Amino acid sequence: MAYCYEYPRPALTTDCFIYCLDKKDTLLLLVQRKKDPYMGKWALPGGFIEMQELLKEAAQRELYEETGLSGIPLQQLKAFDKPGRDPRGRTISFVFWGFAGDSKLPVQPGSDAKDAEWFHMDQLPKLAFDHDEIVAYARKILKL
Repeated sequence: MAYCYEYPRPALTTDCFIYCLDKKDTLLLLVQRKKDPYMGKWALPGGFIEMQELLKEAAQRELYEETGLSGIPLQQLKAFDKPGRDPRGRTISFVFWGFAGDSKLPVQPGSDAKDAEWFHMDQLPKLAFDHDEIVAYARKILKL
C-alpha cells in the first residue's frame, strides 16, 4: 500500500539545452508549445518525469518525443527551483545540456510540440516559463 502525504509536493520536470555549431554560428534547439500554458511560445524541450524514470532517462525521452533526436550525450547542468516558475504549480526542473555536433540535425516535432527548430543563439525569441534564465545560465557556464 502506498503512503500518501497530507502535505503538498512539487512536480519534477527535465528540460534540455541542446546546441550545435553550424558554420560559424551556435544554434539552440527549441520547441513551440502545442498546449497551455504558453501555447504557441518557444521553449526548451522537456517535460514531466514519470514515476519510475531516472532524471537522465526522462530528459532523453522528452527530447526524443518532442524533437525526434536521440543518442545525444546529456549532462546535468543545474536544478531550477524558483517558486512560480511554472503557472501549473510548484515545479522543479532539472536541466540537462548536450552538444549535437558540428551541423544541425534534422528535427521533427512530436508529442506536445507544435514545431521544433534550431535558432541562432543570438536571435532567440522570448521563451516560455523561466527558459530565458536557463539559457543565460547555460551560456555562461558553457561559455557560449
